[in-house]
Amino acid sequence: MRRSSTDESTYHRSPSLDSKDYSFPNGAFRRYSSMYGGQFGTASNSFFGFHTNPGPKATKAKYTSPKGNKYVVFYLDLSFIFLLELKRCSMAHNCLQCIKYLMFVFNLLFWLGGCGILGVGIWLAVTQGNFATLSPTFPSLSAANILIVTGTFIMIIGFVGCIGAIKENKCLLLSFFIMLLIIFVLELIVVTLFFLYSDKIDKYAQQDLKKGLHLYGTEGNIGLTNAWSIIQTDFRCCGVSNYTDWFEVYNATRVPDSCCLEFSENCGLHSPGTWWKAPCYDTVKVWLQENLLAVGIFGLCTAMVQILGLTFAMTMYCQVVKADTYCA
Repeated sequence: MRRSSTDESTYHRSPSLDSKDYSFPNGAFRRYSSMYGGQFGTASNSFFGFHTNPGPKATKAKYTSPKGNKYVVFYLDLSFIFLLELKRCSMAHNCLQCIKYLMFVFNLLFWLGGCGILGVGIWLAVTQGNFATLSPTFPSLSAANILIVTGTFIMIIGFVGCIGAIKENKCLLLSFFIMLLIIFVLELIVVTLFFLYSDKIDKYAQQDLKKGLHLYGTEGNIGLTNAWSIIQTDFRCCGVSNYTDWFEVYNATRVPDSCCLEFSENCGLHSPGTWWKAPCYDTVKVWLQENLLAVGIFGLCTAMVQILGLTFAMTMYCQVVKADTYCA
């Protein structure tokens, strides 16, 4: 039995969608879903049973990643790069310190060697001052003078290298490298020219030595006189190419007493049978050839020391430049 619509009841039916048009304003559900979507689940597009599209705020909140993560990653990358640079700078500093002390010790020994050579040269100049050169063309080219000049140059170069190494000064290191390189190149040039023109050098040396014989025993040439006397006595020779070289000096058949087999006063006036017959130039040349191995070893050691010094100087110079560039 159908109940009258006019009957009053304490119960009222909820309005349905079919009975009346309860239309909402345009976009109402969209606005409400965007406002309350976070409370009823972001994954669903429904609001109280009605399917709606997510609002702009919900869309932005759903697809936008937090910016804080980017800053964290960027900070970690910078920290990693900083640690790598710090490690590289530390390794470069340790390498620089190792090369620094090696070069300092090397140049200290170099400087001490120069002091020793200079001391020997001074000792020869003081005690053997009368011992001079055999060549009249180069009267100052004596053993004492050569040692003094060589020792002085070695001391200067070693001192520059020591200060440049301990102070890590690029200017001093480069100066040391240039000076040592110039000396090394000059030595190579001299040795090369000597072997290329050895025949011409032999002829010129013999002619120059024969000219020096005319200064034997003259005033002001005590050094040359003593030098010839020592050589003829020690090497048991007479004259440059023959004992007859002295005949032109004395204008007579006579030789110095140092040419005698048995030394005595005025023994050079005796017969040639009591004189040494070997020429001094060839005798000394043969002696040098017999000791060529020792001379070669000495020259090779000198070249190796110079190459080692050049290597140390340039390596340390490059390390200082890198340290100033990357670790300043």
